[in-house]
Amino acid sequence: MLEKLFHLDDNNTTVRTEVIAGITTFMTMAYILAVNPNMLAAAGMDATAVLIATCLASFLGTICMALMANYPFALAPGMGLNAYFAYTVCGNMGYDWRVALAAVAVEGVIFIVLSLTNVREAIFNAIPGTLKKGVSAGIGLFIAFIGLQNGHLVVNNDSTLISYVDFAGNFHTEGICAILALIGLFIITILYFKGIKGAILIGIVTTWVLGMLAQACGLYEVNAESGFYSLYPSLQLTDFTKIGETFGQVFQADFSGVSITNFIVVLFAFLFVDMFDTIGTLVGVATKADMLDENEKLPRIKQALLADAVATTAGAVFGTSTTTTFVESSAGVGAGAKTGLASVVTGFLFLAAIFFAPVFTAIPGFATAPALIFVGFLMIGAVMHIDFDDLTEAVPAYLCLLTMPLMYSISEGIAMGVISYVVINLCCGKSRKITPLMYVLAVLFVCKYAFL
Repeated sequence: MLEKLFHLDDNNTTVRTEVIAGITTFMTMAYILAVNPNMLAAAGMDATAVLIATCLASFLGTICMALMANYPFALAPGMGLNAYFAYTVCGNMGYDWRVALAAVAVEGVIFIVLSLTNVREAIFNAIPGTLKKGVSAGIGLFIAFIGLQNGHLVVNNDSTLISYVDFAGNFHTEGICAILALIGLFIITILYFKGIKGAILIGIVTTWVLGMLAQACGLYEVNAESGFYSLYPSLQLTDFTKIGETFGQVFQADFSGVSITNFIVVLFAFLFVDMFDTIGTLVGVATKADMLDENEKLPRIKQALLADAVATTAGAVFGTSTTTTFVESSAGVGAGAKTGLASVVTGFLFLAAIFFAPVFTAIPGFATAPALIFVGFLMIGAVMHIDFDDLTEAVPAYLCLLTMPLMYSISEGIAMGVISYVVINLCCGKSRKITPLMYVLAVLFVCKYAFL
């Protein structure tokens, strides 16, 4: 049955590999179960209800990806999009969270239409091959940077924006977390070198266990005010009655006093970020997994994008911000995932998390940080396939991979890559290389910066 559904033999993989990879992807994504409820609570939503909605949307989206596209890509409410939802739309603009959910729902419906009419597929295919390599490498740098932050190896600094952790001054909090993250990175690297299956998952779990031992020995100190919580999982169960606080509330949105112009601006902001975050993630992860065909196209891209669109719409009904394909899927790919079976495993773990969410939310950031840093290393290898002798190809790819981590956004990296590709090739007399859709995308990105 599994062979018929996921074609394991054709993809040169096994059930064991896919299961381990699916667990690995979930472990690297589990932080969203803690972050998303806390973030959307700032918009006035019930945190427990958002937690349940997050699990349901992630489960549905990931299972759709598995069954519709047979890809090892997992979905969940996207970081950045949830911040825009909570702090900009509901915070600065002052809209009720139900109105924001309505914008997300409309966005999802638009994406369903665009996916069915091949528009999103055409955008994916319009991105030049060299630029796709830049996207993949850029995502590698981006998730490695996230890993360095989650592991407390990189911290905020007033004079230089970021710096390395003060090991001595904050040893029992940030310092010990950074040390454990480095140990986890060494463990994953050594196990991966030795060809041990599940090296990334073993590294995550081992780092977490070492953290619990550090807490027991007093090396790690709990400081909730600073964001350093107990590393021991809780067996507390979830209050399921809370789901009524958000489920279906999108249909109760009150648009009185909401300017149609402002609503359209919010809608297009969600559209732009979600569309190019998703496309960028699919490009990057698919490139790393060697899933692109000889024409640099992703087979079954329409089904993958449709699954993403359905998840966004359903997520709004459940009561959460935009659900999108997660870049952490690359951790599962790094662990050997090649089919939708890995996504099925990840999806059902999200479903199980509804019942035992406190267990999964106890996974500390420094335990998953080594996985992100190591997978970033695996993805940066795409740089080797960029033709650096042709500056009209290399510079746009370079700008793309450079701006993703520095602007903390996959979509912004794609924007820089597309705009620079069109401008440079046009000015260098190579306009024949530029497809009509690339011109359109460049203009749209410029308009986004000018008006959004």
